[in-house]
Amino acid sequence: MIFRMEQAEIEGRTPRKRRAILAAATEVFLSHGYLGASMDEVAAKAGVSKQTVYKQFENKERLFAEIVLGTSDQLLDGLQQAYVDTLEGAADAREALRALAHRLLQSLTADSVLQLRRLVIAEADRFPEVCGAWFNSGFEKSLDALGQALSRLSDRGLLRELDDPTLAAYQFAGLVMYKPMNRAMFAGTRQRPKPGELEKLADQAAEVFLAAYGLERSAR
Repeated sequence: MIFRMEQAEIEGRTPRKRRAILAAATEVFLSHGYLGASMDEVAAKAGVSKQTVYKQFENKERLFAEIVLGTSDQLLDGLQQAYVDTLEGAADAREALRALAHRLLQSLTADSVLQLRRLVIAEADRFPEVCGAWFNSGFEKSLDALGQALSRLSDRGLLRELDDPTLAAYQFAGLVMYKPMNRAMFAGTRQRPKPGELEKLADQAAEVFLAAYGLERSAR
């Protein structure tokens, strides 16, 4: 009985250690990049031995892959929830698209997301499969989901018929994210938008999108 209790306690500690290592490694990789990241620092921040880190993840490359692919799933879940919250059940396309644009700007310009994006781009040639999977399973899937959500707006008579819903999703995301995302990639995360800038950008992105896909255009 005592042995089984001790065994259960050990098995319970292993997932906690793994989560601690992943959290610590994410912080280290985002701060120092792949080449500058130290497994010693990861172990110290996680409060485990270096041997435990290697036992859980085998090597630095495997740990990097776990972080990138894990954050891809989190990104996808967050974006899909944003589509549900803003577009599903909407009665006004303009207000729904404005709300979604605001939500995207708030979430995708967070420092952690920008740092992760920069890290993935920097390591794309070194780890093309891992970094490509981050795009395919994160952003690309999310835009497919956005295209489906936009199609449902069209089905409810809030947008004109969409010949290519995924392309429309890419166009909307581009209108919203191109300026702040590219500025952050080059100027760094400390270069924050001016007060009111993101709100104005979100509203204008919705207006431009509706100029192409709104019902008023199709009625002309």
